[in-house]
Amino acid sequence: MQIMDFLSKKAILTDIKSTSKEDVIKEMVDLLIEASDVEKRNRNKLIDALMSREALGSTAIGQGIAIPHAKCDCVDKLVVAFGLSKKGVDFDSLDGELAYIFFLLVAPQDSAGPHLKALARISRLLKDKYFRDILRTCMDEKSVIKVITQEDEKKI
Repeated sequence: MQIMDFLSKKAILTDIKSTSKEDVIKEMVDLLIEASDVEKRNRNKLIDALMSREALGSTAIGQGIAIPHAKCDCVDKLVVAFGLSKKGVDFDSLDGELAYIFFLLVAPQDSAGPHLKALARISRLLKDKYFRDILRTCMDEKSVIKVITQEDEKKI
């Protein structure tokens, strides 16, 4: 499984403006709506699903990374948005650090397999400090896609 198989190329933002966990989630859900991966009428339902998941425990995994995720019947396949924050966001990370790199995953209600595989794949790639550092320097969508594609090709 490669990240580019499920990352929405139109749902990439290299300058997240939000400064709170909930606002980052809203901003990234709006990316998926703009990319036509989620219907606008499902915006609040999806935000509620993501915030309910956050209430169970933060999806910030440390080292500047957060992977908010939820299952929702508002999608029929796994979709992922990517975001970078230049300033960092307090996402209640386990290590107390700010989060700069965000992958937001939304999976259909009945798709445990792809959802978990995608989470594992993203987590594995982001363990590489060099990859994280390069990702954080990306200035536009094309550079994000290039960096992730190159990393995908290495780890097959």
